[in-house]
Amino acid sequence: MQIGDRMDRCSWCGTDPVYVAYHDTEWGVPEYDGRALWEKLVLDGFQAGLSWITILKKREAFRAAFDGFDPVRVAEWGEPEIARALVDPGIVRHRGKIEATVGNARAYLAIETREGFSDWLWRYVDGTPLQTDRATMADVPAFTPLSERMSKDLRSAGFRFCGPTIVYAFMQATGMVNDHVVTCHRHAPVKAMSTG
Repeated sequence: MQIGDRMDRCSWCGTDPVYVAYHDTEWGVPEYDGRALWEKLVLDGFQAGLSWITILKKREAFRAAFDGFDPVRVAEWGEPEIARALVDPGIVRHRGKIEATVGNARAYLAIETREGFSDWLWRYVDGTPLQTDRATMADVPAFTPLSERMSKDLRSAGFRFCGPTIVYAFMQATGMVNDHVVTCHRHAPVKAMSTG
């Protein structure tokens, strides 16, 4: 929706050009590529305790540090690669999150080999993005029973830094749920991608 010369957007993105571009082009768009989904889940894990804009502005540095988020390469990391990442000023240098990324790569590969990571995740919504009609950001929950279930299953599969709140943010970002508020100019286009 456009109001005068300004587009109406979800309030969380503010006016930062990086955040606005992310909101307008990526957030809520259904993602079906398993590797891209894994990358987003890892980055959401790094966000824990931080703001998403912090991670978003470091995304290219994260990609460089983690071998282009190639899960095969990251799964082979040992202490030398972890130590290298711990001194990389371009990323969040948190040993637990870096070590979790290595373990998450291994967990991803196990699911990918068995049934496909994308198929495994999208089954939680029966392959079709959930549509919401939230009036304001105050109506958007921090987590849902579905994100709690997905979080539990991810942890059972060996993933870390994937609590229900992180998982719900991941579901929103990757289009498993359309949580653009109804007044946002992206609500209808994202909805159309899901019913196309």
